[in-house]
Parts: sequence; structure tokens; C-alpha cells
Amino acid sequence: MRNFEDDPTLADLLSHEQLARLNQTLSGLCSAPVTLTAERPEVEATPVEFNLETIGWLSGGGSARERDAAVAMVGFLMLFIGKYRLAANLHHDATEAGYAELQRQNEALKDSEARYRALSGQLQQKVDEQVSVIRQTQQELYESARLRSVGQLAAGVAHEINNPIGFIGSNLRVAADYVNELGALVPETPENRELVADFHALLTESLDGTRRIADIVKDLKTFSSIDQADYTRCRVNELLLSAIHLVQTEYQHDLDIIERLAELPDIHGHPSRLSQTFFNLLDNAAQALRDAEPDKGKGRILVRTLARDNAVEIVIQDNGCGIPEAHRANVFDAFFTSRPVGSGTGLGLTVARDTVRAHQGSLELDSREGTGTRVRLVLPVNTPRPTKDS
Repeated sequence: MRNFEDDPTLADLLSHEQLARLNQTLSGLCSAPVTLTAERPEVEATPVEFNLETIGWLSGGGSARERDAAVAMVGFLMLFIGKYRLAANLHHDATEAGYAELQRQNEALKDSEARYRALSGQLQQKVDEQVSVIRQTQQELYESARLRSVGQLAAGVAHEINNPIGFIGSNLRVAADYVNELGALVPETPENRELVADFHALLTESLDGTRRIADIVKDLKTFSSIDQADYTRCRVNELLLSAIHLVQTEYQHDLDIIERLAELPDIHGHPSRLSQTFFNLLDNAAQALRDAEPDKGKGRILVRTLARDNAVEIVIQDNGCGIPEAHRANVFDAFFTSRPVGSGTGLGLTVARDTVRAHQGSLELDSREGTGTRVRLVLPVNTPRPTKDS
């Protein structure tokens, strides 16, 4: 991925398919087809700028005014594409640095274990206890750093996006009022009516876009629990929905997730750790769908909740590739992963299990290779605050 500081080209910002869809959408909004290209065409065209650099040319349209409006809309979209690139680069750099540090610590741990095994039998029990403490501490440090990283990223995104989205939305609503006033002043002709209607459509679509961005920021805040204490009352369905939205965003909204969420009581717990657990389990399910055989058809993920006696039950089930029998005994081991090197840390299920245990709940995993995986969590409604050793 190129750095945000680079001068991106149109191809860096939009894939060939995305550019084709954008041209189709813009043509539908204008009275004549428009075309956005990286090279300047021979016909009359309007430049499209990003970071004060011309990245493309827009031609066609019924008039220069239509082209200018289309160019303004493209520029508006590029602004948020750029912000997304910045956030993605920051997240990528933080994740890569964290993974490299984990690898270094893991190698140091292996060396330490090898030295301890060379000691006499009288020290073996002490060595095993020490290794267990090291592993637990390492896992807690990783989890804490990851949650803190996500929280800081979400806080930065919320701060950077909420303010401009607020005045953009306000300006768009005022612009809609101005269009109504201008519509009453211009001569009543079919062309003018069509132009006013197109302008209204552009403003409406832009307002919808601002609302979607605001919803994404809200999901990020819920996921990282920026506005909540470490241990408080949690609304499980809201945490699940935020995790679902974020996973859908990560997989380009290409997941078929069935939600069957019953009305649940609030539980006493750690919202950010629960959010991370739900996200990890959903991400595992999404990865299992991608690794499934192509002839299985469309993959699905079922997310179901149920209120029980003084507890809530959460089920996350997929019909993906499943877990091979040889791997099932190790799926909860720290750093165990069947994914290629660099694509998984092997801590997702370990963190999920320990988080559920800290809330005095239970986690059951049932998986069959080629059929799918079902994870069932049961969390008590009233859980004493976990101790430092939980």
C-alpha cells in the first residue's frame, strides 16, 4: 500500500471496477453521459484535483455546469477516500509493528524455555510455572496494546471526522433550502426543472453519505468503548452489531450475516474486551467462508442471541471450511494458527476464551472440516468485577 504522503494517481484511489461504477453513477445523475479518465481527452474536459494535484479529467455531461457539479462530487468522494487511506496506513503500520514485537518476544520465550528444560528435574515444576506466567503476561500485554491501539485510532477518527461531517451536513441542508428558493426564481422550463431535480438528488445522496460516515464513527466508538468505563453495564446486542458492521466494512460488505438477536438484559462486564471477542469470532467465521470450497455456494454467518436464566447466550455459526481434526486440540493455544505467516497472530480464540472466563462465562466450539464452525458463549448477567488475576 502506498503511503498517504505520496501523490496518488487515479488508479491508486479507485480500481478499474470502481472507476467504471463511478462513471455509470455520474452519468445517471447528469443529462448526458460523463467520463472520468486519468489522461486528458481531446474533447472539452474539466480537471479533477486531489491534494492540489490534477489526478484526472471529467468530460461529457449536458453542460459545463453539470461537469462542474460532477467534479465537485468526485472531489468530495476523494476527500474521504484519502482519509480512509490515511486511517488504513496508520492501522497497517501499528499492526505490523505489534506483530514484529510479538514475534521477537515469542522467539525470546522459546529460547528461555530451551534453557529451562536443561535444568535438573527438581526445577522442572518451577520452570513450567514461570513459562505459564510469561505466556499469560505476554498475552495480556498484547491484548491491552491492541485494545489501546484500536481505541486511540477510533478516538482520532471520531475527532477528525465528526467535526467536518457536522458542518458538511449542515451546509448541505442549507444548500437544499437555497435550491428550493432558486427553483422558484428561475424560468419554468423542462431543462430548469430537470436541473433543479438533479441538484436535489445530488444533495440528498451527499446527506445520505454523511449519515453513513457518522454511523461508522459511532460503531468505532462503541467497538472501542471510548465513552465507557473499563467495567460497566454492557448491551450485548449493541456490541455485536458494532462488531458486525466493522467486519462487514473490512470485507467490503460482501458477507451474508444473518442476525437473530433477541431482547437481552444488560450484563456487567468489560465492553471493549467483549467487543474484541465478538470481532475476533466474526473475523474467524468470515475467513472460514473465504477458505471454503468454491462449489459450496454462498457462505453464511448466523449470529443469534438468547436470554437465559440470569445469563445471555451468543451463538456465532458459519458454514465455511471448518477446522481439521488434527488442529482442534490446539485452537485455544496461544500463537497457534493455520493461516499463512503474517495473516494471523493465533491469539483470537485464546483471547476470546480468557475474556469469557474473566466474565465467569463459558465458551464452546464445535467444528467439522468442510461443514463449518459453531461457537457458543454464555455470559452471566451479574458478574463480580474480575480480579487482577482473572
